[in-house]
Amino acid sequence: MTSILSPTTTAALNPANPTELRQAAYIAQQAADVRVNVELETDSGMTINLGPQHPATHGTLRIIARLDGEQVISCEPSMGYMHRGYEKLTEVRTYPQITTLVNRIDWLSSFANEVPFILAAEQLMGIEAPPRAQWLRTLLFEMARIANVALFLGDMGVQLGAVTPVFYAFRDREHVLNQIESATGGRFHPNYDRIGGLKEDLPKGWIAETRTVIEKVVNFCNQMDDLLVGNEIFGARCRGVGVIPAERALDYGLSGANARASGIDWDLRRDSESPLVWNKLDWKVWTHPDGDSFARYWVRLQEVRESCKMITQLLDGLPAGPIMAKVPRIIKVPAGEAWVSTENPLGEMGYYVVSQGGLGPFRVKIRSASFNNISIVPWVTKGVFVPDIITILASLYFILGDIDR
Repeated sequence: MTSILSPTTTAALNPANPTELRQAAYIAQQAADVRVNVELETDSGMTINLGPQHPATHGTLRIIARLDGEQVISCEPSMGYMHRGYEKLTEVRTYPQITTLVNRIDWLSSFANEVPFILAAEQLMGIEAPPRAQWLRTLLFEMARIANVALFLGDMGVQLGAVTPVFYAFRDREHVLNQIESATGGRFHPNYDRIGGLKEDLPKGWIAETRTVIEKVVNFCNQMDDLLVGNEIFGARCRGVGVIPAERALDYGLSGANARASGIDWDLRRDSESPLVWNKLDWKVWTHPDGDSFARYWVRLQEVRESCKMITQLLDGLPAGPIMAKVPRIIKVPAGEAWVSTENPLGEMGYYVVSQGGLGPFRVKIRSASFNNISIVPWVTKGVFVPDIITILASLYFILGDIDR
């Protein structure tokens, strides 16, 4: 057998020691492999597919990544696996039936999806829901935000290798979903809003139970501080990774926590006129100057705490009175156009409704947050390393149903 060792190396070895000969042969073979690999290097890079898969609760997504070694040259999200045609389906539904559809766009915050559509229909009809209904809408809107974002707070940990936080998230999110279900009758898809108000009032004992649940959510936020925010490994994986400057966030139309984590002080709950009662509450809009994956996590953690503060105030100040305005038994919306958007858990959610005077809309255009949130992926992942793709995707936080509408 021909030796792969150089004459100098062979002369230096002890022929009586077979182990030493085998080790030297292995080292020489590795050196030969390295030389071959260097010779085969090209400038075209390697293309790999991440997916199509269903990463946890986000939905089916495929990422096409072109790599130079471990570094990303380009990264393109491939969407469309979940397209269900919400906008077209609204054209063959009556207005009351459409809440069932829009519940499912972002399934983690389904009650919040109902609100801007109902507000658009009420605007066209010149109807305003009673004060109690508006307070309850705001309250349940913030509970939907907690149910949505709490899962993100745990799920981002598990996507980076920390399994424990997601169990805490599911545990305390269940308490919130229990309260939503007891009030609306629907756990995941409430279908609770009505043009002119709400389906029904709160059950007995609901307010006291909700106060207890909010205390548990506050404790959950403190636990996430200990488990992730203060975790050295989590910080190393997130700080300085996926930095989005404020001007770039505006270019791509990012909204919600993704924009605020880049230092953009903008929140539709505070900065727009709405019949909901956020302007009657004492709360704060949190921003972060860094614009990285850690900042996006931190901002959402603070927002859950602010939602808890708001819900406590809403429970304290909830007015008495009816929950429905006087509306026709058969809803027929006058001809016209209306645009209403709200600060949903993932960012700005808007509906542009065009009516020709029928029982259902002529056209509905849905502006969801996730499409913009994921549109920046090719820019923000350029030059990062493969593990950073997962960190960035997790921190941007999107729901595929919110994209493929």
